[in-house]
Amino acid sequence: MMNDDKKIFTPSQPLKPGPRFGILSGYEPGTRTLKAGFRMAPPFLPLPVDILFHKDVPVTLRDGVTVYVDIFRPVGAERVPVIVAYSPYGKGQGTSASVMGIFGMVGLDNGIVSGLEKFEGPDPAYWCAQGYAICNPDIRGVGDSEGDSVVWDRQEGRDCYDLVEWLGVQDWCNGKVAMSGTSYLAVAQWFTAAEQPPHLAAINPWEGVSDVYRDLVLRGGMPDTGFAGQLQDHSYYGKGRKENLLAEAERYPLMNDLWENKIPQFEKIDVPAYVVASYSNTLHTAGTFRAWRRIASEQKWLRIHNSQEWPDYYDEANREDLRRFFDRFLKGEENGWEQTPRVRYSLLDLQGGDQVNIPADEFPPAGVTPTKYYLDAHSRTLATAAPGDAATAAYTVESNPDMVSFVTRFEQETVLVGFPKAHLWVEAEGSDDMDLFVLVQKLDAHGTPLQQFTALNRGALVHDVTERGASILRYKGSDGRLRVSMRHLDDKRSTQEIPVHTFDRVEKVSPGQVVDVEIDLLPVGLTFHPGEQLRLIISGRSLLGTMMPGIREYTPANSGRHIVHTGGDRASYVQLPVLPA
Repeated sequence: MMNDDKKIFTPSQPLKPGPRFGILSGYEPGTRTLKAGFRMAPPFLPLPVDILFHKDVPVTLRDGVTVYVDIFRPVGAERVPVIVAYSPYGKGQGTSASVMGIFGMVGLDNGIVSGLEKFEGPDPAYWCAQGYAICNPDIRGVGDSEGDSVVWDRQEGRDCYDLVEWLGVQDWCNGKVAMSGTSYLAVAQWFTAAEQPPHLAAINPWEGVSDVYRDLVLRGGMPDTGFAGQLQDHSYYGKGRKENLLAEAERYPLMNDLWENKIPQFEKIDVPAYVVASYSNTLHTAGTFRAWRRIASEQKWLRIHNSQEWPDYYDEANREDLRRFFDRFLKGEENGWEQTPRVRYSLLDLQGGDQVNIPADEFPPAGVTPTKYYLDAHSRTLATAAPGDAATAAYTVESNPDMVSFVTRFEQETVLVGFPKAHLWVEAEGSDDMDLFVLVQKLDAHGTPLQQFTALNRGALVHDVTERGASILRYKGSDGRLRVSMRHLDDKRSTQEIPVHTFDRVEKVSPGQVVDVEIDLLPVGLTFHPGEQLRLIISGRSLLGTMMPGIREYTPANSGRHIVHTGGDRASYVQLPVLPA
């Protein structure tokens, strides 16, 4: 609570009929029965069973604030577990034009859901038929709920603790509460589980950030706030005030207690967890893997898929897999879930030969060897032996080309799975700082870059929006970024595989000074067949563009020339996680 004086708030806008307003968005408290066969609207799935629908139920939080929740549960006297979908996205938004449009963009048929679900959350039509209740809250400051809304914060953990404990003692509940959902709904689970509510029996975070500073507003120390702006402008409709992340990022560009409060206390998360991740979500990947590594749960499972989170979440087989997990920990069924491999990872081929659900005991899997591939500015190649001669490769900012790259060809089948990083010796000419962007890219045997759509929609529109942005919808490789003045490493958190920066100080570079920087890259699972190549690109601009369609692109704070030193006593390298054949 000590950092609340640092928070900056601006007035919220009330939710009105429009793109984010659904059939159930209005305030209409009461209980009704939705009969089997009922449809919210023609595009949606008819209900398979009768569902009791409690709308706009008031729940009072510990500080006296009242929030309103919708509850869907099976008809009958049997006590059932309940799954919470916790986010600022309106609890009645499932039938809104915005959600239907997102399904269309990624190639999902709206007919696979009932429209009762929250955006990115579990569908009551399926779960009520399986003997579960669903709770869709309008969180603090959203919709008709009281208070001021905050963004991914320990305050949300305390609020959801109160909701979990309220649900756990309702006369229709069996005392077991879980959480599920993707993106915001995943992040809320880290914060809630860290508060250890006694009735919370299991969590299912399906891709989400776990450090607002490092993942969302200041990745690599750069104020890239395009998606944060979209989030705060279009998600927190309510009657009070909403937190202004962009103003906070501008006022507090260095790590402080405001940002520390937006990192969950991973060491306090000990509840059974089924975590889902991907290599390709440039917003969520780093945070999901970080949280998976750091949570204290002894019973934790990780599945790494090869697509985009929404198709993956609503996939029938994946939903059945999740049901087995929940049946075990919310209903006590002895269904053999514990025999599920602790890790199931994927290997991307980028030419149609992906492998999924590869079992392992850990991630990276046993046997992975971090292998240094050294840059050679003379030949523009990568090799496992450091060049003896010193050399440099350079580019002028905002010129063409505005990047330097280095290539290696694999003569035999090579699998990379784990955490890559770049260790570079760099120099700024004509500036006292550098925004650096790094990409590890797969090339075919002829040198053509290989990419892969993550969504089901592969039409012309998706080509357009992903050509220079919307990186979550098209995978182009493993990327990383760092503002060189923010290069100071956190010795307590950094490992040989994963550098972690403190982001608590600014260390500018002086003329002629050559500094070494470590840049963490997103984890990979990539297969290279004989003859295929890997290209490392270093640039002064983002090589992937924006995370999402239609958001503002970041303009790097660069000028002059960027010089990369290789060989000799400044042997820059990229470290790759190689799995021996």
